[in-house]
Amino acid sequence: MGQARLPSLLEVISVLSIFLAIVFSFTIYELPIQLALFISLFVVIGLGLLVGYTYDDLQAAMIKGISNGLEAVLILLAVGALVGTWIAGGVVPTLIYYGLEFINPAIFLLATLVICSVTALATGTSWGTVGTAGIAMMGIGEGLGMPLPMVAGAILSGAYFGDKLSPLSDSTVLTASMSKVNVIQHVKSMLYLDVPAFVITGILFTIAGFMYGGGEADLDKVNSIMASLNDVFNINGFMLLPAVIVISLLVMKKPSIPTISFGALLGIIWAIGFQGMGLADAISTAYSGFNITSDIDFINELLAGGGISGMLGSIVVIIFGLGFGGLLEKIGVLQVIMDAFINKIQSAGSLTSSTLLVGFFSNVFGCAMYVSLILTPKIMERSYDSLGYRRDTLSRNTEVGGTMTSSMVPWSDNGIYMAATLGISTFSYLPFMWMSFVSIIIALIYGYTGKFMWKKEDPNEATQTA
Repeated sequence: MGQARLPSLLEVISVLSIFLAIVFSFTIYELPIQLALFISLFVVIGLGLLVGYTYDDLQAAMIKGISNGLEAVLILLAVGALVGTWIAGGVVPTLIYYGLEFINPAIFLLATLVICSVTALATGTSWGTVGTAGIAMMGIGEGLGMPLPMVAGAILSGAYFGDKLSPLSDSTVLTASMSKVNVIQHVKSMLYLDVPAFVITGILFTIAGFMYGGGEADLDKVNSIMASLNDVFNINGFMLLPAVIVISLLVMKKPSIPTISFGALLGIIWAIGFQGMGLADAISTAYSGFNITSDIDFINELLAGGGISGMLGSIVVIIFGLGFGGLLEKIGVLQVIMDAFINKIQSAGSLTSSTLLVGFFSNVFGCAMYVSLILTPKIMERSYDSLGYRRDTLSRNTEVGGTMTSSMVPWSDNGIYMAATLGISTFSYLPFMWMSFVSIIIALIYGYTGKFMWKKEDPNEATQTA
């Protein structure tokens, strides 16, 4: 390899502008986003060649980026299999049935927020939470006539709240590690932001719940759905055992991929043993998903889906996105952008806003949350050190800018996963990601007022360390 240089700011802006133009034009004309990312790969490769890298160097960077995110691909495949077999095995229908029977429509959104928060806090995984509790709450919400994008917003708000406060979360551990702080110290720092954000978010979803579910529920529709579920599936409490087992294993910090795959196996067993499916048909639901034919079109649509095949389009996006992020990291694109204004960071407010922007744009251009959680502390740590702020303020702001915005980007790994699993497009649920928006606002308030922006010599430091 010859002497490669950092690209100029003009070169970086030109390439990223081309990328955004390609993505948005494909979105407007409803062309596959996979092709947009595939074309964009070669745009960035062109920049890499221009600044002195060889194609072999750039290909290695793409492969490394893809390799670093392959766990997300495998989890997505496992969740696809789990959803298909859990519908066939009666797990999801039973969750929906009992939810329609016991959850009051007026408090449904608040209940969704709390249930997903507790699940994510206990398991340490937002993806696992959305793939289990999330899909059940979507079904219940649809049965109650709630706006599904709002239900998805409540699910994501709870999932990310619990995930960010769980020491079991891989992303929480990664953020703490990259920021060079103890994970418990990082979680304590997050509490100062996440607890008030959760309370505000809970109030908002409570108000929304009374607005949309506080009136007379359509009991005829609910009863019709429950009767249809009872006719097609064997509904009883024992059907929930696979869900209990999977969540328990995740709480015990068992690896996500084999745990979720084991849950899919239990779904097959339940489909054969309790729902009367043949062996071949039950197994096929892990790949092809489940299809149902009942007298109610709503039920047919609600319980049709899942399977590995339903995730393949999303996996292609993730692979191209990870390769794109690997290229950007290799060439130093985000570093160039940050260097252009890093000297202008002179206060806690500009420090906080810059961290949030770096985290967000790392998701936009890196296409993966892990890229954001790795790059943001790397890029911003010098500014925190030079201004004398502790690293747990860096880790907290990294989580807000990187993790809490990851599902807002349709082509990021989190955006793809959440949209595919919940069946709601990113731009549809985006306005209802209230936990994320409230967290961003509170982080900015802390930054510009200096509240909870701890200096290294802060006398409260001893209470903040693990």
